[in-house]
Amino acid sequence: MAPHLSNDSPAVDYVPGSLQPVKKAQSRAAEKPPSSSKSNALQALSQGVTLPGRPIFSDVEKARHHMLNHMAGAFRVLARHGCVEGISGHISLRDPEDPSVFWTNPLGLHFALLKPEDMILLDKNGEFMGGNSSHPANAAGFLIHSALHEARADVNAACHFHSVHGKAWSAFAQPLEMINQDVTIFYGEAQAVYTDFGGIVLKDEESEALAKSLGSKGKGMILRNHGLLTVGNTVDEAAYLFMLMERSCQIQLAADGAAASGRQKVFIDEEAAKYTFEMTSDPDSLYAEFQPYLQYESAMTPGGLQF
Repeated sequence: MAPHLSNDSPAVDYVPGSLQPVKKAQSRAAEKPPSSSKSNALQALSQGVTLPGRPIFSDVEKARHHMLNHMAGAFRVLARHGCVEGISGHISLRDPEDPSVFWTNPLGLHFALLKPEDMILLDKNGEFMGGNSSHPANAAGFLIHSALHEARADVNAACHFHSVHGKAWSAFAQPLEMINQDVTIFYGEAQAVYTDFGGIVLKDEESEALAKSLGSKGKGMILRNHGLLTVGNTVDEAAYLFMLMERSCQIQLAADGAAASGRQKVFIDEEAAKYTFEMTSDPDSLYAEFQPYLQYESAMTPGGLQF
């Protein structure tokens, strides 16, 4: 059984994916999005009413329901975009009540079919804590994700899939270039490259090396000869970043192919790249970026998950 909020627990608000409860505002409804200030990136991007960011919940069970629903939705969206390669690929998500344990997907079920109740809850040692007991978790996935969660308290969700363009670009073991506005979300230390490859990750040493390579500010990482990995404050953020990094690899490969004919690429300058990164890479903006994909997924599967 999943962790539950005891009857004598204090009334607090939970931001999905957050490690700490947020002090409850007296007039705030249980699921009302947080208010924005003039410096909020979403308000700067919104003309008129501000696009909502991460919702806040007054009950941990509601927070968990929301998070697992969106986790299942993330798998379905990524499956619809072709990020399926046999049984490879995994997402992890910290539990909102106990940040030392995390949810992950079962091995052997197609991503497009996953539901919230299919997820498995594991502790940092890989011990089963709750959820779906009918399927195993991915051993390599557990090692990678447990090391990431241990190293980065700010990482509440992580995505890793063997996507086509990510695998192709990973053969070069090079970072993505700042050649368009969207890729600037991976500007500077937000992007990392893991330059080693030792096969399937089944050793603690390699999973720890992966976490170290991502660094303290990394949002996405290119794994040489392997694929891509992204992290976020919410599963929505991590999933959106994965889709963005995969598409950015596709664009990078296309641009490099065009450059082979003699055309010169024009790069975004440092100041503009840094400014764009700062205006588009906060957790609320990246949460909002993923919501249209969930809306479409819900509309395309009548009677299915509602986000």
